[in-house]
Amino acid sequence: MPPITGEWEKALKGEFDKEYYIELYRKLLSEYKEHTVYPPKQDIFNAFHYTPLENVKVVILGQDPYHDAGQAHGLCFSVRKGVGIPPSLENIYKELHDELGCCIPDNGYLEKWARQGVFLLNTVLTVRAHSPQSHQGIGWEKFTDAAIKVLNEQDRPIVFMLWGRSAIAKKAILDNPRHLILTAPHPSPLSAYRGFFGCNHFITANKFLKENGLAEIDWQIESAK
Repeated sequence: MPPITGEWEKALKGEFDKEYYIELYRKLLSEYKEHTVYPPKQDIFNAFHYTPLENVKVVILGQDPYHDAGQAHGLCFSVRKGVGIPPSLENIYKELHDELGCCIPDNGYLEKWARQGVFLLNTVLTVRAHSPQSHQGIGWEKFTDAAIKVLNEQDRPIVFMLWGRSAIAKKAILDNPRHLILTAPHPSPLSAYRGFFGCNHFITANKFLKENGLAEIDWQIESAK
């Protein structure tokens, strides 16, 4: 795994020597050796690599990575160009179209968001192939909770978009009055119609950023063709 660097490394360095993380590392070595695991090892920490701590303006929390070949690459909800757009991301694009008039692109590659300060974090960072939630409980949650607590401590405006019960549960560790916490049902086809559609999170986030003197996020993902 490429090491986390920069301000993220400074903020999280205390985690790497903890017993849970040492055990997590050992478990991952075994899992990658004995099974097919996603994302590839070099992509596990891409959310941290693409969005340095000092650049984070918006946080979107996912659960665990996509578990089919070629999908997961370390950014929640994102897939690389040439890979079919997953249903939850299709619904995110529909909401963006309805809120902001964004054209629905032909790909699900969200690096553009990450480079603008949208921290696309899954709460579990690896998964065994074709076995959703297979790496829950091995230690990732403690690590990503530590990252969320670091963000909570940042003394600057940050928007947290919490979609679905697992993400909304993280409100318990978010108590900084400078931040904006937005909650909605998960964008999956099973729950999007229960309140994700029409949530207006993207408009609300940009309004909050602008009011606080920060550049808005350009949410339009361009088509590859």
